[in-house]
Amino acid sequence: MSDHAGPVLITGADVVGTGAADILVRDGAIAEIGTNLDAAGATRVDADGLVALPGLVDLHTHLREPGREDAETIATGSAAAAAGGFTSVFAMANTNPVTDTAEAAERIAELGERVGLVDVHPIGAVTKNLAGEELAELGLMARSRAAVRVFSDDGKCVHDSRLMRRALEYVKAFDGVVSQHAQDPNLADGQACCHEGEISGRLGLPGWPGVAEEVIVARDVMLARHTGSRVHVAHASTAGTVEVLRWAKSLGIAVTAEATPHHLMLPTDLVESYDPVYKVNPPLRPSEDIEAVREALADGTIDIVATDHAPHARHDKEHAFADAVFGMLGLEQALAVVHTTMVATGRMTWQQVADAMSTKPAAIARLGSHGQGLVAGAPANITLFDPSVTVTVNKDDSKSLSRNNPWHGRTLEGAVVSTYLRGRRTFHDGEVQQ
Repeated sequence: MSDHAGPVLITGADVVGTGAADILVRDGAIAEIGTNLDAAGATRVDADGLVALPGLVDLHTHLREPGREDAETIATGSAAAAAGGFTSVFAMANTNPVTDTAEAAERIAELGERVGLVDVHPIGAVTKNLAGEELAELGLMARSRAAVRVFSDDGKCVHDSRLMRRALEYVKAFDGVVSQHAQDPNLADGQACCHEGEISGRLGLPGWPGVAEEVIVARDVMLARHTGSRVHVAHASTAGTVEVLRWAKSLGIAVTAEATPHHLMLPTDLVESYDPVYKVNPPLRPSEDIEAVREALADGTIDIVATDHAPHARHDKEHAFADAVFGMLGLEQALAVVHTTMVATGRMTWQQVADAMSTKPAAIARLGSHGQGLVAGAPANITLFDPSVTVTVNKDDSKSLSRNNPWHGRTLEGAVVSTYLRGRRTFHDGEVQQ
């Protein structure tokens, strides 16, 4: 598959960082941005009314391959990512076998390159087999062809303080970052499946209190300060976590954090339906937490949006709520959710969206090939988004192999029209471009 196509001239877009302009793409890069551009032989794309964003980068994706190809593959997950406007995704390590060796990481990167719809970067496990007992091959993964810089036991918390300290010290040597699933197992064990409060008590579901997240975040920012290393907070979901992050950043501690689309929009009340599609870890939170997360994303306390795209086969998800697996889809509707909750409401500008969904995640991962913005000379990773349409989500239209889509039946504002990876169109008008 060719890495880039012939010249493309995108005309009349609202280009983030520039305004109304044309974008000329040649040899996989942005050749020029300006008005009334022309180029002989270029494929012309009318983008009047569309917003042009730098290709989106997701720092938190579960692609399930190897081991659970019945839920998702790198090919189907890449298709879902392209449909969502993403040009790069970071694949979590909780595969089978776990991505805890250099060989495993290189295999993920190789499979992603073979599919070619998005750049797939493996996230390495922090501990061997995600067991929380012994550090994985962090240095070897970093020095491998996959050049791993992000490490996470996501789905499980690195709850041993000494082990977390050692991980932070180790990754500092190659400017890596540890992404933490903040869940104190002594406060919220593996059975906890609903925000602890009135609803969990009334429904008889094991409670997952916000403090179980907050105490780990507080500990980890102190460890980051002690080691001088970088820590990233995955799926921040509570007002208390936001308070800790604000305090830590005021001291200059090297901490970053992400919000998921579902924690920006979906309240814990949905659990009252007992629909297992709404079972996610950390759980959906009350409106006051949603408001705090939105405010933190708008003011930069939470740095980025990451999907935590977690596909599951029907036979794992369609159970009684307490017995179903955790997780929901996120890639395809992420940008529309951010537009609906943050842009259409006036809380964020498109430039802030570009920062939170492209520039900053690429910077956190030390990924130089993405997140450079829409400027001449940058790789032509481009997302075209129509903010004027409303779309009622149908889970059966998903490019993902799974159907645990929490947005099914919901009307969202805006839709991705086209995605370009280094000048080659990977998605257009509802269809993946192989």
